[in-house]
Amino acid sequence: MNKTDLINHVASVADLSKSAAGDAVEAVIGGITDTLTGGGSVSLVGFGTFSVVGRAARTARNPRTGEAIEVAASNAPKFKAGKALKDAVK
Repeated sequence: MNKTDLINHVASVADLSKSAAGDAVEAVIGGITDTLTGGGSVSLVGFGTFSVVGRAARTARNPRTGEAIEVAASNAPKFKAGKALKDAVK
């Protein structure tokens, strides 16, 4: 499922126009993004939790040449599925 498919699904299930469903999906994604950008986490009970994890700086190796490369520290988004989602996928 891609974003367009999700918007179409929301429109049909919630009996909304595609435009309104698109705005709703964009608002949810924007809210999650803004919260994660600020260092917070988003917990959707039964679905899962979005959070930010820090990755430390490290030395890696180029597999082609074997040369050492310094990889800078960074932050990355993380998703942990909730129990209800895990059970539904089984």
